[in-house]
Amino acid sequence: MELTIRADVSAHMRELKQWLAQTRDEPAEDMNGFFAARVDTYEAHMSVWDKAYGRVAELTPGDCGPLLDLGCGTGLELDRIFARWPELAVTGVDLCAAMLEKLRAKHAGRRLELRCADYLAMDLGAEQYGAVVSVESLHHFTPEQKLELYKKIHAALRPGGFFLEADYIACCEEEEALLRAESARRRARANIPADVFIHFDTPLTLEHELALLRAAGFSCCEAVDSIAGATFLRGRK
Repeated sequence: MELTIRADVSAHMRELKQWLAQTRDEPAEDMNGFFAARVDTYEAHMSVWDKAYGRVAELTPGDCGPLLDLGCGTGLELDRIFARWPELAVTGVDLCAAMLEKLRAKHAGRRLELRCADYLAMDLGAEQYGAVVSVESLHHFTPEQKLELYKKIHAALRPGGFFLEADYIACCEEEEALLRAESARRRARANIPADVFIHFDTPLTLEHELALLRAAGFSCCEAVDSIAGATFLRGRK
């Protein structure tokens, strides 16, 4: 399926370069600190992707459990999933404890297990889940980090299970290369080691994302939708 990532690539790149110039000297923020400082305004800020959260729920069947949500935050996609499937068993993983506390308060009584952890480093287990989802979380990482994560996700899925990623995808290779170089520059300026997460977007192109999923073992990979700035990729085991 052919999707349009950006209707006007030239305009998008122009605006992106202007934003990078305007924010050039802003300090890099570590990932956990960035979200912990914004937990009270996070859901309002993310409401721009409301249609995308709804689409995640539509693409998640009720018999897919147990489900693993990587980078679940305060659970905006889980709000919609639980509205459709209130008995679904879910494990949510996020680096920010404050986000998880808000999610726990919203869905007390659900079959919901929450883990405050770095999902790149944690053991996801073997053939434990019927589905894995991640929404607007993975565009902060390198191709090498993603490939290792995708391999773990593939191993964690039961036969026939699926991985659904809804994320910010680069519209072209220029955007991908520009943001990766700027992230490296900001890290170097602040002497931030490569193993410390910072909140800076480094999305990959659709072609590169799909290539990583295939390299991780997903035999059936497809781009299934593009809504409100989020592109939906699905890989089946």
